[in-house]
Formats: sequence, C-alpha cells, structure tokens
Amino acid sequence: MAEMMTTDVRAIMDRSPFDVAAVADLREVLNRDPSRYRTLREAVANIKEREKKEKDIKTDAHLRLGVGEVLLGRYHSGLEHLKKAGDTGMACYFRGIALENQQRYDQAAASFAQAAKLEYDPKNAELHRAGALRRAGHPDEARKILAGLTKLKDSSAEYHFQHGCLLTAAGELVAASAEFEKTLSLDKDHNGALFELAYINDLYGNDELALEYYRRCTDRPPVPLAVWINLGILYEDEMRFRDAEHCYRHVLAHEPNHPRARLFFKDCQASKGMYYDEEAERGYTVLKQLHEIPVTDFELSVRSRNCLRKMNIRTLGDLTRTTELALLSSKNFGETSLAEIKEMMGAKGLRLGMSLEGNERGAHDHRVEQPQEVPPELQAILNKPIGELNLSVRARKCMSKLNIQTVGDMLKHTGDELLECKNFGVTSLNEVREKLTSLNLKLKND
Repeated sequence: MAEMMTTDVRAIMDRSPFDVAAVADLREVLNRDPSRYRTLREAVANIKEREKKEKDIKTDAHLRLGVGEVLLGRYHSGLEHLKKAGDTGMACYFRGIALENQQRYDQAAASFAQAAKLEYDPKNAELHRAGALRRAGHPDEARKILAGLTKLKDSSAEYHFQHGCLLTAAGELVAASAEFEKTLSLDKDHNGALFELAYINDLYGNDELALEYYRRCTDRPPVPLAVWINLGILYEDEMRFRDAEHCYRHVLAHEPNHPRARLFFKDCQASKGMYYDEEAERGYTVLKQLHEIPVTDFELSVRSRNCLRKMNIRTLGDLTRTTELALLSSKNFGETSLAEIKEMMGAKGLRLGMSLEGNERGAHDHRVEQPQEVPPELQAILNKPIGELNLSVRARKCMSKLNIQTVGDMLKHTGDELLECKNFGVTSLNEVREKLTSLNLKLKND
C-alpha cells in the first residue's frame, strides 16, 4: 500500500499531459496523506536530476518543477521555473500563488486574471484574484468579483473563505467566523480558514481554540510563517518556552533574518531559565529519586524478576512507563506476577503507566528538553494507524496486546520487546520490519 502511494505522486508528476486533471489528482493525493509531500520533494529532485543531463531544460519540465516547488512552499524557486514555463493558464495560476505568498499582490492579481482568461480553473482563479486585490488594498474590486460568483455559494470553500476575509477586513468578525466555519465544512483542511479562525479566537482570548486551529494549520505543508509566529507567542503565554522556541526555529529555517522570529527566539532562550517553582522542584526531586530505585532492591518472585529483565525494566521509573497490558503480554507473566508488581509499586506511592499520563514532570514543563519537532509529512506517517499497514492477524494481535495504535507507537519498541509478546515470532518480526522499511523507518535500536 505504501509503495503504491509513493508511486502515485511520482507518476502524476511525470504524467503527460501535465494538465488541470493531473494537478487536481496531485492535490487530492497530498490532501489525503500529507506524508506524500516527502515523495513530492523526491519527485521534484528526480526531475531536476533528469533535466541536468539535457543542455536546455524544456518548457514542460519548467512547468512541472514550478508547480511542484509552489506546492512545497518554495515560492522563489517555483517562480523562477514558472517564468520559463510560458504563458499557459497553469503557469499563470501558480505564478499568482507564488507572487501572493511573496506579498506581491498586484502582480498576483494580474497573474490570476490571465489564468482565468486562458480558462485554467477560471472560477477558482477569479476567487484568488479577489483575494489578491483585497490584500492589495482594493476591497471594492474584490466584492465585485464575488458578486459575480454567487452561484458558488454553498459549493465552493474558496468562495466562503474570500467572503469571510472581506468581512474580517470590515471588522465583522462574528459573521466572518461563520463564513470560515462554512469553508471548513466544505474543505476541512483549508489552511487559510484555519489561520483566520485561529487569529479571531486569539483576539477574543480563546487561547485553547486558537491553539487547536494553529496546530491544525501545521499538519499540512506548506505552513505559512505567520502560523509558526502566532503559535509560538501563544506557547510563550503558557510559559511553554521550548515549544515556542521550536516554532521560531521553523521560521528561521526558511527566513534566517526574519526580525520578529529572531527577537522572539532570543526571548525564549532567555526565559527558559527564569521561571522556578521551588515546591514543584522539591516534589520532582523526590519523585526522581523514587524512579531511580532498582527493581532488584525488592523481593520479587523468580518469574517476575526474569520477565522484567527480559523486558529491560531495571527501575521503578521504567515500570511507571509500562502498562499492565504490556506486562501481561510478556511470556510467562501472569496475573499473580502483576499483582506482585502492583503491590510493590503501591508501597512507594507509584503505579504502572503513571508517567504516560503526564503526572511526572516533563510532558508540559519547559525546563525539560522537549523532543525535536518533526516535519509534518513525517508526523503524518508516525500518526498512521497500525491497521493501514495490512499486517497479518498474528502481528496485529501482538500490536493490540502491547497497546500499539500507530506507527509512531511501534517505533518505541525494540525487536526483542516484540518477540517477548506471546505468539509473536521471528516471521512476524520480519514482517513488521519489512513494512517499516517501506516507510523508511526502523524499530528502536535496529
């Protein structure tokens, strides 16, 4: 299944003719599974490598490269290719998108107008032209365009988005929110509507909703830099300085000299060491000492000790990061051993799985180093349900016993840990490794 998805993106980029239908299919593939943006990057790189062997890059190749680069958010590079792709409707349309993202709104409006004239997705091109004109300071012209496209009401997400933006510009935020909600009902991943709703909720102090919408914006590339900036500011307000710092890093990776991102990034670094909660620190120190106690310090049965050793559980802290289900899935570990372990931990005020619930410091504390953020396309792969890997019945049952729900959950386990699961053998392990290899991933310690 995964290989077929990868082939789809490359096949579409190489399709002849590379027309409206091809681009529509490409967008559909990317919207359905953001992890395929990684394959799109590879496809663009392959076309570039292929064209290097030619003395002159053909116009058609410039068009494919331009569209691919724009969809990846590389607007400068995309614009360079599209300028050499001729004055086709598609080239004009994607030039408009690139120019709009570079805040060259008047030029973007002209490009969208030309695309509509050349009959490339004319209604959508006109809607984007309205957006460019509004941003260029011509809201009346934008309203005229929308007035001529009222038939798109209730069927076009972009129509409701542009109408909502006009209402926002007029200060009618409640009515604008309704339009953006309508946009999402027609296209749940419309990044523009997600951003506007996040911004409106941010203005009204609805931080939780604003965070939710901003986070959804980051799920699908290309992510506007303003999303990372605003999300970082909200994280700072919650004193989550590590998370905020990661947001600003995203901005600086694209624009190293971005003034606000550089300033906010420095503020985050300075703020990380400023906040200190003495009582929380004292409580954490006691908890940390408990977690470091070796399980060999307790009088456990031989069977329990052997099972814990095989599962590489050395301390009470390891047990707080292990579930009952994971222990019971281990060979020769039964209810008697489980009761013994639970009694031992209860005597210390601990319980199985408590660290997974965020009760110990780390999940939300800015003082502990947070995991580095991964690209949205990779995160989409890690979030894939195990069911989509088409594993055998035996392998699936093992995943269920270990409470492995996603690909990311699977990567937290070693091959030996999986082999400890009842009825899971080398054949099943090889099957799992093969599936992960097709996704360019490996089990822990492989």
